[in-house]
Formats: sequence, C-alpha cells, structure tokens
Amino acid sequence: MPTPKKGPRLASSPAHERLMLANMATSLFQNGRIVTTLPKAKRLRPLAERLITFAKRGDLHSRRRVMRVIRNKSVVHILFTQIAEQMEQREGGYTRIVKIAPRVGDNAPAAIIELVTEPVSPKQAVVKEAEAAVKVAEEAPVEVEETKIEAEAVEAEAAEVENTEAAAEAEAEKAE
Repeated sequence: MPTPKKGPRLASSPAHERLMLANMATSLFQNGRIVTTLPKAKRLRPLAERLITFAKRGDLHSRRRVMRVIRNKSVVHILFTQIAEQMEQREGGYTRIVKIAPRVGDNAPAAIIELVTEPVSPKQAVVKEAEAAVKVAEEAPVEVEETKIEAEAVEAEAAEVENTEAAAEAEAEKAE
C-alpha cells in the first residue's frame, strides 16, 4: 500500500483538494492542456491517467466511476469518445508535465500539463522486430550448420569430380 503524502495538502481540506483536482481534470480534458503550479500538476497526473484508463475500457461501470469525479457530461463524452480513441495504442503515459518559468506574481514554480496526442513511437515496433530477429537468429545457427554440412558435401563431390577428370586426362595423355 502506498504511503500517504507528508505535509500540508494543496488546499485547506481534503474535500477542497478533491474538488480542485476534479476541476483541473475537467479543464484538462476539455482544453487538452492547462497551466498550473508544478505541485498541482504532479498531483493531477495520476488522477487524469486513471480516468483515461477507465475511458479506454469504455463500459458503463467505468463511465459511472468517471462521472463521480468529472460532473460535466459533455466532458465525459469527449473523454470516452475522442481522448480514449487517441490513447488506444498507448499503454500509459497519457499526460506530460513541462516546467515553465516561475509565475510572475508569487514566483511559484509553474508547469504545463497536457495530454500526449502524438501516436505511439515506432521504437516499440522496432523492439518487437528486434525480438523477432533474435528468435530467427537463434533458429538460424541450426540452419547454418545444415548448410555448412551441405556445402562440405558439395565440395567433396566437386573434389571427386576433379580427381576423376584429372585421372581421365592422365589416361588420355598415356594413350597418346
């Protein structure tokens, strides 16, 4: 079980913090990115990613669990139709936090939290191809050994043919 966070909460009470995170998640799904303080962005990320995971499931129970947090039905609809469809190939890491310059008024560390909309990188496909190549390479030495044996047999036959040709030439020279 994860240990609870130490220190003061982001807001004055647990209920206020929960509502504040729900409002930030709603804004994130509505706009695609929000600018907030770094601690708030770090606290929002697990909540947003969990909600996207529920949206990817797409069943009624998941929709009701998301509706507990996000009370705006139009945002939930966007989450389940558009955002979940974009994140279908992705196995986590749905959000990105980018640090920006401190806020002007109070010098608080600011950050942008945004949804990752780029398609899944081809690195994963390359890794799968590499794994397949390794499997083929593991099977290939057996085939290479077989081809070496076949090559040796062909060379031996060629040597015999050369020997018989040389012998035939020698007999032809004797006959002359």
